[in-house]
This record gives sequence, C-alpha cells and structure tokens, in this order.
Amino acid sequence: MFDETLRAGLGRQFLALFRRLPWLFLVTALLLPPAWAQANNPSGLPLPRFATTRSEPINVRVGPGQKYDIAWTYLKSGIPVEIVQEFDTWRKIRDADGTEGWIHQNLLAGTRAGYVTPLLANGEINLLASPSDDAAVRARLGPGLKVTIKQCDGVWCEVSASGQDPAARATTYSGYLHQEELWGVYPDEVFD
Repeated sequence: MFDETLRAGLGRQFLALFRRLPWLFLVTALLLPPAWAQANNPSGLPLPRFATTRSEPINVRVGPGQKYDIAWTYLKSGIPVEIVQEFDTWRKIRDADGTEGWIHQNLLAGTRAGYVTPLLANGEINLLASPSDDAAVRARLGPGLKVTIKQCDGVWCEVSASGQDPAARATTYSGYLHQEELWGVYPDEVFD
C-alpha cells in the first residue's frame, strides 16, 4: 500500500513537471539570444559597421585565422571597409566592390573614410563649402575618389579629399557632400 502511494505521488510530480516543460523551453529560448549574440559578436559593437585599414601591407584571408590562405593584400592604409561579421579577434570585411575576406582586428581602425559614388553614372560631385545645395563649390570630385569622413548628420557629410591643383601641387580640399553619394556611411547615419 505504501508503495502505491509513493508511485502515485511520483506520477503527479512527473505530470506537473511535464506541464511546465513548455514554459521552461520558452524561458530558456528568451534568455539565449543575448548570450548567443554576444558569442557571435565579441567586440559588442554593432554589425555591420565601417572602418579603415590601419597599416600596410595587410593580408586579407579566406577564413578567420593565419592558417587560411591569403585572398588578396591591401598595399595602402586608410582603405574603407565594412565589417560584416566577427569571430574571436578576426573581422570579416567587405570592400566597396563587395568582395569579402578576413582581417585581424589589430589591422583595422575606427577612422571613417569612403569613396565618392555619384548618383549619375560617370558624373562628378560638387564638394560644397557648407551643407547646402546653394553653397559655393570648393572642388569637383570624380567617382571612386577616396575621402576622409569627419562627420555626418544624416543628410550631409563633412569630408576632406587630397588631390592636385592645376599646377600639379598636392592639396587638400574640405567641404560637404550629400551622404547618399558616399560609400562608407549608411543612409541616415549620424556621427561626429
């Protein structure tokens, strides 16, 4: 008799646990995403995001580690790239052409740079003296020209570009470009 009472009590406990099991799965599922996201984004910084290459030359690899083959090499520093994924201390980057590869985090800097991307094919963009379409033109920038991005307000970006004046002297031009005509900044992104 005592044995039947014990079995009935265990059966009720098992049924009670079985009824609560879906709730335990739900609570576990709700708690996992933050831990999973942190494990897949070690830096804690948002993805994707833009950065620049820090030094030269930089080997870009086909996987996250030195054991992976070199896909290509950047020969200049300050090249804008988009970080699209993280694994430990390695960052998967995408360049302006859409090509992807892996770089060690120490070879990247938070400095912002971009490329001029005119909305009209083969067009040039006016570098303006202030963030207004009516502002004076400081220079005309061709497609693919690299610029350093100082700040953006969601519509305009303050940039500087190096080039040569008509006398072939090196010079730097500073001014404003429409944010939508730059690769290296997201639409409506604001930073300073």
